[in-house]
Amino acid sequence: MEVFYTLLVKLIPLYLIILLGFIASKKLKAQKETISAILIYIIAPVVIFAGTSQAELNLAILSLPLVFFLTCCLFCFIFYYFGKYFYPDDSTRNILAFTAGTGNTGYFGLPVTLMLFGEQAFSIAVLAILGFILYENTLGFFITARGHHTASEALMKVIKLPTIYAFLLGILVNYLQLDLGLVVQSTVDLFKGAYSVLGMMIIGMGLAGVSLSYFDKKFLGLSFFAKFIIWPLFIFGIILLDRSYLNFFNEEIYEVMLLMSIVPLAANTVALATELKVQPEKAAIAVMLSTMFALIFIPLVSSIAF
Repeated sequence: MEVFYTLLVKLIPLYLIILLGFIASKKLKAQKETISAILIYIIAPVVIFAGTSQAELNLAILSLPLVFFLTCCLFCFIFYYFGKYFYPDDSTRNILAFTAGTGNTGYFGLPVTLMLFGEQAFSIAVLAILGFILYENTLGFFITARGHHTASEALMKVIKLPTIYAFLLGILVNYLQLDLGLVVQSTVDLFKGAYSVLGMMIIGMGLAGVSLSYFDKKFLGLSFFAKFIIWPLFIFGIILLDRSYLNFFNEEIYEVMLLMSIVPLAANTVALATELKVQPEKAAIAVMLSTMFALIFIPLVSSIAF
């Protein structure tokens, strides 16, 4: 239970940041549309470049983005297909599919990784998170954009996203062993902090304009089922398979993989839904409730597993 209480206390500041986002929207009239665009087009690419260029690369760690990217795509396709039975003529189907395929691995996953496993697991977590971000900015973005855009328009939006190019540039810099210098490194560290803070604040900002009329029990139930039941069971199955037969990953990677599977719904859901105008109110409610649920769920599962 010591792990449970330690994590519980350390997660509370993240919830205070959500509250600040709510206050900023209500009292300062801060616009979530502006913040979401800054996150997607400026801050996220810098963070991804930093993580990719600095990580210690080997075959097992390099495979993590692919493992999580394919898992994200699988769940996205599954919930997009079955979503037509719940939302046949509603763009909620699109945001449900996006939500089912990802999680709050950046704003929650990285801080919790540091709390539980320290700096040695940070690079592993960054590479794992890349799989989620690549999904969010390719298939996830495409499926969500299809709620209000044609296939060609959605594809053009994907091509224009800078995160993909930041990832490729980071791999190149890492491979060539280029020294970016102290000034660049310190500047990138500032972006890492902004990524977490603004990402959590936008949840509160999204809730500021939400009324109970946007509460959707079906959407909430389906998204919770995907995130807190299907995801952990699937990743746990991969771990059991590898541990019993393949022996490709090590225990440290297992820990990061399982942790990435139990984080709440992605805060980027609100940013993307706002940017593409696809049910941002429903997304904000679901993300907030899952974030509240995760305050207990993550310490509980972590205390059992780790």
